[in-house]
Amino acid sequence: MTERTSHVALVTGASRGLGAAIARRLAADGWSVAVNGIDAEETEAVAAAIVADGGTAAPFVADVLDEATIVAMVGDIATVLGPVTCLVLNATGPQPDGDVDGTGWPEVEAELDFFARSPLIVGQAVLPGMRAAGTGRIVHIDSEVVSKTPANRVAYTTAKAAQVGLARSWAVELAAEGITVNTVAPGFVPVERHDVVAEVHREAYRATVPMGTMGSPDDVAAAVAFFASDDARFITGQRLLVDGGRSLG
Repeated sequence: MTERTSHVALVTGASRGLGAAIARRLAADGWSVAVNGIDAEETEAVAAAIVADGGTAAPFVADVLDEATIVAMVGDIATVLGPVTCLVLNATGPQPDGDVDGTGWPEVEAELDFFARSPLIVGQAVLPGMRAAGTGRIVHIDSEVVSKTPANRVAYTTAKAAQVGLARSWAVELAAEGITVNTVAPGFVPVERHDVVAEVHREAYRATVPMGTMGSPDDVAAAVAFFASDDARFITGQRLLVDGGRSLG
């Protein structure tokens, strides 16, 4: 089902992992969901699963690093579903290891492309629709690394910190227009791309979590759903850690 509504959420990087879980949760909460990804088959499968469950969704294949493609995609979403009034910035790319001596500017710049330039491009593309509606929700998916900083992740940590700064700046600017901007910061939540992580490393991480367990994609999706809801209409510029208390230590 792809009827046009005034309650439309765009989730970037939603063809799998956290993004797919977020898309499913928002659809269950009544949003019409624009499922974005770069793999057509995976993106279409997520949208089809939402529709099969009785929700409203449509797939939109686009590279979040390509400005012209993003502008076109936002226009297509408005035609098919309606203007975007909730944006979840979840798309990610490779997250290379690298220490201070071994990390060059190209590595930092590549991470900034995903976590600062891409949110800027997508955010600017959807803002006219939110302003016309007089309301909007923007939720960034950031990371625990900004507050629980690991060694040897120079480029990724730098870019994620930049994303948090971008979100806070937007929150100040857009508050008076009825548009809230918040971030959700997951800890290590295993998804498909973590299949290569050895069990010994998972256990080592789990041992540092006060709750003694790993989070699930649905835990992250629940936090996003709250910020997207009417219950969060007076909350902006906030950062919610979904990490089982790990950031406390």
